[in-house]
Amino acid sequence: EVELVEFGGGSVQAGGSLRLSCETSGYAFTSDWMAWFRQAPGKSERVGVALYDGSRNKIHVRDSLEGRFTFSADTVKTTGYLQMDSLEPEDTGVYYCAAVSRGGDGFRPTTYRYWGRGTQVIVSS
Repeated sequence: EVELVEFGGGSVQAGGSLRLSCETSGYAFTSDWMAWFRQAPGKSERVGVALYDGSRNKIHVRDSLEGRFTFSADTVKTTGYLQMDSLEPEDTGVYYCAAVSRGGDGFRPTTYRYWGRGTQVIVSS
């Protein structure tokens, strides 16, 4: 059974930092994809933030977030981390971990078979 559990959300002021963790189990972490998405308040769409392609050991961060967001993967702990710096109020939302690809665009939510429950991030101005 695949399990994805997010940790690390919270409230910070603009300019602050947070580090999110996604602890995974039940699938081949180093052979499949794992990604972070976020859903802004009042929006239905989940937007891809960063992804780890385990089969190629490659990390991709959404272009607009590069320089502020960093993704790292611990293959021993099968955990993905999202370091978020210089946070802005627009970064507020629920952050979800997703894993196991159906194929396709890694930044689209429909690509992933499994999801965590999400962790809330609130950035105040």
